[in-house]
Amino acid sequence: MAASLFKPDVIAHRGASGYLPEHTLESKVVAHWQGADYLEQDVVATRDGELIVFHDIYLESITDVATLFPDRQREDGHYYAVDFLLSEIRTLTVSRREDQTNELDTDDLPELSERFAISTLTEEIEFIQELNRVTGRSVGIYPELKNPAWHRDHGIDLATSLLDILSATGYRDATDAIFVQCFDPSEIRRLREELGTRLKLIQLVDDDEEYADLLSPDGLQALTEFAQGVGPGFGQLAEAGADDTVEPSLLFQQARDNGLELHPYTFRRRNLPSYAASLEALLEVFFRDIPVDAVFCDYPDVAVRVRDSVVGLRR
Repeated sequence: MAASLFKPDVIAHRGASGYLPEHTLESKVVAHWQGADYLEQDVVATRDGELIVFHDIYLESITDVATLFPDRQREDGHYYAVDFLLSEIRTLTVSRREDQTNELDTDDLPELSERFAISTLTEEIEFIQELNRVTGRSVGIYPELKNPAWHRDHGIDLATSLLDILSATGYRDATDAIFVQCFDPSEIRRLREELGTRLKLIQLVDDDEEYADLLSPDGLQALTEFAQGVGPGFGQLAEAGADDTVEPSLLFQQARDNGLELHPYTFRRRNLPSYAASLEALLEVFFRDIPVDAVFCDYPDVAVRVRDSVVGLRR
């Protein structure tokens, strides 16, 4: 039987976060316009149990919370989202992360004269659905449960709240344009077995020792019982070969042997591996030599352009 052509998905990592402040609606509309197939939402909770789209459980890294609420930090110095009401969080302004400001020439960066704000998960989903309606596209969503055990310690069941919102906004079945992701294996299993979701699930992993058993042959086989795929760092799927070549890693082969999808993160201009002189070259490796099912990228337009320029992709 002839091999079939396939087209990996481009997941806008926190939106078009290489260009605009992450997880803002402005970042998401740019990513949608640039052709991303999925838009990512990191999900944390506020003190009044509202789910917001924000990467960290604390707020100070990319907002002016310390200026507006100077006395609200905990003893560790962090300003935790769960300590603030949604009405308070709505007063914050979001800025670009410091480690992203050097990725582009200054002339390529847009002027950030507008006030960028944090949105609720419901607001963002409805915004994306409206973008789909007016453009005729079917861009999916890709929420991540952030630190669910930590939230439970603070009296919030993040997973249940997430599924309630997803159901209310029309995401209930495996055929819907959504993946739900989390680094916590017990929570991914809980989503399937205890909470009974039919949505597609992705187990996020990194190269820490805590994931060694999960990424063993037996662990990957067990993962197929409740998840559709794995989201590793891209470096976990590549091994340097001779003469600066790169080859699929053992993890890549074992995941494929178990029928698991591979959605590696995060493709950006900084911290490039030795085998790729540019973001474009790195993406080409994973669209051609280590063919994955999707990529998380800070620059959706670059990923779409490179993907569409690589021909003969086969599975």
